[in-house]
Amino acid sequence: MPITPDQQAEIAAARATPRPTLRAVSEGMEARLYTAHPVLDHGFVRVIDYMGDDAAICQAARVSYGRGTKSVQNDEGLIRYLMRHWHSTPFEMCEVKLHIKLPVFVARQWIRHRTANVNEYSARYSILDREFYIPAPEQLAAQSVVNNQGRGEALEAEEAARVLDWLKGDAARAYDHYEAMISQEGQQGLARELARMNLPANIYTQWYWKVDLHNLFHFLRLRADAHAQYEIRVYAEEICKIVADWVPAAYAAFEDYRMGGVTLSAKAVDCVRRMLKGEVVTQETSGMSKGEWREFEGFLG
Repeated sequence: MPITPDQQAEIAAARATPRPTLRAVSEGMEARLYTAHPVLDHGFVRVIDYMGDDAAICQAARVSYGRGTKSVQNDEGLIRYLMRHWHSTPFEMCEVKLHIKLPVFVARQWIRHRTANVNEYSARYSILDREFYIPAPEQLAAQSVVNNQGRGEALEAEEAARVLDWLKGDAARAYDHYEAMISQEGQQGLARELARMNLPANIYTQWYWKVDLHNLFHFLRLRADAHAQYEIRVYAEEICKIVADWVPAAYAAFEDYRMGGVTLSAKAVDCVRRMLKGEVVTQETSGMSKGEWREFEGFLG
């Protein structure tokens, strides 16, 4: 299960004791506080704390640029201007602290984003739970033949069942040995910091992850993308819903300019201009490589 009854009771108690504050609050984020949103089979994302809202972004921008913002008529317009022109520091004025439960192999991919503050559950001091990520059969796919980092066609039912049996069996056996190593009857068990090395990468860990909105948007742009690995993408998609409630104007601009927009090279822009003039442009006359041209054609639809 994603969270234990004790954790549920703790969350319910925290949500039942609101406190008055003089700081700016986001009503959408207040509704999200502490609640655990399930992800995968045993994981979750929940908001522990946050700072700032859409107004905080605008406040910071107006301090930074003074009269330069006078032509912007409203906060939403200013936020769209900032996003459109790749201004970053105003978005850094907002921060969020998340409690995330995730498989270790997802955490190792996630930690590549080195612009957050992270404190992870320590298996040197504590014993990890017997919880492993076991994919749904439809998520089991062969290696892609065109992308060394991706998946190809889904496995046939018989092969998928065989892989699932291996995953479940290996995980259970590894945890049995882990338990035996740290709790040997009649003698001192193996140190936890050593016993943990036998556990597979699909076991669950937990951490607190604190990040500012600018760097969070960068994370989401990469990890909520359709090409991202499924197991990290579902976490990013859940965080997207949270951010949309927290800073709706900023998230709408992010969706428009980052998630839904494209960046064109100078060569690509030149090709678009030539096409608008009626010229037939091919890969050979574009000045682009075959890979760049394929991406360009994909953008054109």
